[in-house]
Amino acid sequence: MITLTNAVISATINPKGAELVNLIHKATQIDYMWSADPAFWGKSSPVLFPVVGALKDNNFIYKGETYTLPRHGFARERVFEVESQTENSVTFLLKSDEASKKVFPFTFEFRLHYTLDENRLHVKYEVTNTGDAEMFFSVGGHPAFRVPLADGTSYEDYYLEFNAEEDLMRWPLADGGLIETMPEKLPVNNNRIPLTKELFYQDALVFKHLQSDSVVLKSDKTHHQLRFYFKDFPFLGIWAAKDADFVCIEPWCGIADSVSHNQQLTEKEGINQLNAKENFERTWGVEIVRSAAQ
Repeated sequence: MITLTNAVISATINPKGAELVNLIHKATQIDYMWSADPAFWGKSSPVLFPVVGALKDNNFIYKGETYTLPRHGFARERVFEVESQTENSVTFLLKSDEASKKVFPFTFEFRLHYTLDENRLHVKYEVTNTGDAEMFFSVGGHPAFRVPLADGTSYEDYYLEFNAEEDLMRWPLADGGLIETMPEKLPVNNNRIPLTKELFYQDALVFKHLQSDSVVLKSDKTHHQLRFYFKDFPFLGIWAAKDADFVCIEPWCGIADSVSHNQQLTEKEGINQLNAKENFERTWGVEIVRSAAQ
């Protein structure tokens, strides 16, 4: 395990999957991450690469060849190299190899940069195409935050509040995790999604191209809050395992296949194209805050 620390917060990351395990506010000793209880969901913040979500029949087609990948790809199960580290930052590296090329025919370097900045954690994805031809990929996050955040509050006391006016259209998931072809309107009041366990009984809430670039997890019964930034991520997932005490806020550059997709990788919705020797970077962040009343 790798632990980062500053005067305000600390973070622990597992080199397997470069997965964020703990995010602790030192003054309160609150760990904002889900405990990865396997009775509900045994992960805390898996990295999604080189696909996000499910592929139709778990396959994609590229240049006439068919390749098989599990939901969310393989990075979350691979051990990353620690490329560099300081007291408050670390860079993890995953390189393509013969095993990866059998299921994803591209040559790449995939870096995750974790950096602490006062009460904030920044997580940057950096994909480098080290091959001689263009590559196609998706990448995203799946961090799970504990709910409730404070003793004496319940799951239903919390809500997600977006920072822009939203007319939320949810894209339902069909069997197998594929995206349905028609969205459904999600009722919102004051740009808030109230959290309930039943909200996720039909799988994740999937949104495309929101106006917002941040969302706050909060309750009117406590001053403890978490602000999540996802600028330049065109898709957002909100999910929890059935009856579990967490909520995932998932920034995606990519999305599961549609039920009507033809399985061609280059025609996949949200796919990122990267020319030879070029870099792709996106950053999401978490800010641990307490309301002004505290």
